[in-house]
Amino acid sequence: MADKKETEEVDYTLNNPDTLTKYKSAAQISQKVLEAVTALCAPGEKIVTICEKGDKLLEEEIAKVYRGKKITKGISHPTTVSPSSFVTPYTPLTSDEAEASVTLKEGEAIKIQLGAQIDGFGTIVCDTIIIPSAENKDDVIKGRDADLLLATHYANELLLRLMVPPGLLATGTDEEKAKAAKVKAPTQSRITTLLEKVVKSYDCNLVEHTTSWEFERNEIEGKKKIILAPGDGTKGDGVPEVGDVWGVEMGVSLGSGKIKTFENRPTLHRRTTLTYALKRPSSKKILNEVVKKFGVFPFSLRQLEDERDAKVGVVECVRGNVFRQYEVVGDKDAEPVARLLTTIGKKKPSYSAPRKLAAPPGPDLSKFQTDKKITDEEVLKILEEPLAKETKVKNKTKKKKPAKKTAAAAEDEESSDDE
Repeated sequence: MADKKETEEVDYTLNNPDTLTKYKSAAQISQKVLEAVTALCAPGEKIVTICEKGDKLLEEEIAKVYRGKKITKGISHPTTVSPSSFVTPYTPLTSDEAEASVTLKEGEAIKIQLGAQIDGFGTIVCDTIIIPSAENKDDVIKGRDADLLLATHYANELLLRLMVPPGLLATGTDEEKAKAAKVKAPTQSRITTLLEKVVKSYDCNLVEHTTSWEFERNEIEGKKKIILAPGDGTKGDGVPEVGDVWGVEMGVSLGSGKIKTFENRPTLHRRTTLTYALKRPSSKKILNEVVKKFGVFPFSLRQLEDERDAKVGVVECVRGNVFRQYEVVGDKDAEPVARLLTTIGKKKPSYSAPRKLAAPPGPDLSKFQTDKKITDEEVLKILEEPLAKETKVKNKTKKKKPAKKTAAAAEDEESSDDE
């Protein structure tokens, strides 16, 4: 009983330095592997091969940390590479001949998503890149590709700022800060309205049902969530608070933003907390393997020991709600889609705003060529607010060291300039 009580009293929020350290370790791995997988993406490369190499890199990097420690660690999200019009993470199977032969095409917008977890504290990152082509040589992105990536970047930056607890970005006297702290957090409908101003500046649309989740220990879909552009009227629940960790997602389309389910085989699954008396030996086998390897984090059928057995056994697991199946969803009009996913944390008292624990690399804005831009004054004012701004002068030196290790280094430098 004493052991159980001790476990229940452990603080798993960012207020616990040990929790923050584990999140940071997982974040560094996620970002390092994202960079390596991005380098693998070239015209003609097979998606399934890239995904396999990405998972191998994740496993190698995870094995290097917390050696000899009796804690769980592993992949919090398998490597996925989603083609241009795909919205959800995509990872084909080698045993499905047609999908295994899918290769990357010049000029398409692909989404790379992956993550690592240490002791159940998972970080996930997603980035969108344009596969090199004759039209975007020398890393210069033009036309509608530029519109899509810029709309996604600025909408993401705006969302991160809108998720800050009221008053934390305030500057000035104590009285001014206290006044700002009384301001209510924006509603989710208000957040969607502001984000639409950004994406429509580039003739783009938000992807409906784009959802950001609170992360908890062994949980990437916590109690609180924010849903953007809810097409069926669904609503999120809860607002971010100090001590929270969130997976913040942004999805933007060159089309209407409406989505539909594709015919591709769903290969991404996640174990639920429900129990069911499985009958098939193949079902029992993969459940035991999933519990041992992945816990309750997402996994791909290609990561299991026998893909063909897995394709058979997963049917009963899904039917019995032992596994949750992630359908393959894409743009209804087959238009290009861009996605970003950033793991952020809100810790006090050192930082007055959320820090990007794990994030896609900030884009080189000088490489984009378009005649479109954001003109809304309210949006521009919010975007001027720095992220990860620190309140104490003595902490400024501490800020620069981790900034060099994060994928959001450019953002931190920008924040310093603002100060």
